[in-house]
Amino acid sequence: MSILVIAEHNNSELAPVTASVVAAAAQIGGEITVLIAGKNTASVAESAAKLTGVNKVLHCSADQYEHALAENVAALVVSAASGYTHILAAATTSGKNFMPRVAAILDVEQISEIISVESADTFKRPIYAGNAIATVQSNDSVKVLTVRGTSFDAVGNEGSATIEELASVADAGVSQFISEELAVSDRPELTSAGIVVSGGRGMQNGDNFELLYKVADKLGAAVGASRAAVDEGFVPNDMQVGQTGKIVAPELYIAVGISGQIQHLAGMKDSKVIVAINKDEEAPIFQVADYGLVADLFDALPELEAAL
Repeated sequence: MSILVIAEHNNSELAPVTASVVAAAAQIGGEITVLIAGKNTASVAESAAKLTGVNKVLHCSADQYEHALAENVAALVVSAASGYTHILAAATTSGKNFMPRVAAILDVEQISEIISVESADTFKRPIYAGNAIATVQSNDSVKVLTVRGTSFDAVGNEGSATIEELASVADAGVSQFISEELAVSDRPELTSAGIVVSGGRGMQNGDNFELLYKVADKLGAAVGASRAAVDEGFVPNDMQVGQTGKIVAPELYIAVGISGQIQHLAGMKDSKVIVAINKDEEAPIFQVADYGLVADLFDALPELEAAL
């Protein structure tokens, strides 16, 4: 077996989730190749070559890959796919964009957001917002998989893979990059943070999130929110944790004023330690919490900040 992993990066740094996708590939077994597609990405390729278990890195640097337009990336992946039994990418916004195109061009099914490798052709993935886990077996000649990075422990950096240059394919010309607006924050990025503090509808308004920010800054934590808080306009949607938001699995997750609907739990239930603060002792969040505090968050948060 041979496995092609499509790396996630920003043209200057390799995203941590790539190491988790390589871990999933290692569980499948076989030689692992990592594909780097971007612009001026030599340093990214060098980082990928150090990932434990990687045998080879394919590096393609060209203008049409700078912004990871799905049509261009998919065409490149398909051009390099010959001989590989598995093609893997992270189940991120980018991966979810180009991988279905790869599967369609190869005329195979895609298995999305796998959380476990049972064998080379059998995988587990959550369905119904995490209420059930499906075991899926594929008979396709090529398995196209997206990987939920939070379900696999990242590999180390003890590798020394070879780097080969890969020829680019022509720009598909059906989409173009216009612009992007990036949120700038001194806090850690939500999906890679070791500690996450999240607020829900119980915060009552956006101004009250300042209570969370003060606690988060003392903990060195990222700040998230439930969909209810986002829908109410308390915070921007890039802070949303849950089924339709970001999937996180930090060492510590503190849920404040969050009832714990299944859609939110789907995005954070793999956290190592879960702490819940809610004045409703019947809130579903307490069913998954390792530690629960039944209290008014407007009393608890200032006390917590003072104690920290």
